[in-house]
Amino acid sequence: MAWTKSMSLAAMALCVFTVGASAQMMHGMPGHQHGADGTGHDEVNMPGLQGLDATPQESAELAFMFRNFPLIERTVENLPNGIRTVTFSKDPELMDVLVSHAVGMIDRVGQKRDPQVFIQSPTLDIFFARGEGIQSEVEVTDEGLVVIQTSTDPELVEALHVHAAEVSDMAERGMQAVHEMMMKRASQ
Repeated sequence: MAWTKSMSLAAMALCVFTVGASAQMMHGMPGHQHGADGTGHDEVNMPGLQGLDATPQESAELAFMFRNFPLIERTVENLPNGIRTVTFSKDPELMDVLVSHAVGMIDRVGQKRDPQVFIQSPTLDIFFARGEGIQSEVEVTDEGLVVIQTSTDPELVEALHVHAAEVSDMAERGMQAVHEMMMKRASQ
């Protein structure tokens, strides 16, 4: 299956995370009290993966990816004008979810329809604001889900590099990576 489209993309957001809304919204919620500052987590229901404009299916895909992160392999090549990512899992259901999520995020950014997931990275803001400046190619090959994103806008290129690293960290360490990033941002 090949899918190529010149449009905006949230850097193949395997999943997304933000601090401001997350720390405030999750404070006081059931299952979120074990963190000293209220940023604990409920890894059963994963309410932080819901968003103001995220569908139940999108939130379920994020939860499925987080629950199965040890089964995800990911490589990133930073290009002078963007990124090339390859994401793979031997699990067919997980591969389907990875592809659905990537294509869905491409479509959302093209529509400037930010899902506002509660733990979403602020790195994504520029994609939803100026994503028309990103050219995206998405293809599923034997290698896995291959996403190439390029731009002539240096700020977008930098954001692509940063977000690709964020996603790789989540693919490597799951929610632990999210929690650490949230704590770091909350302390700034």
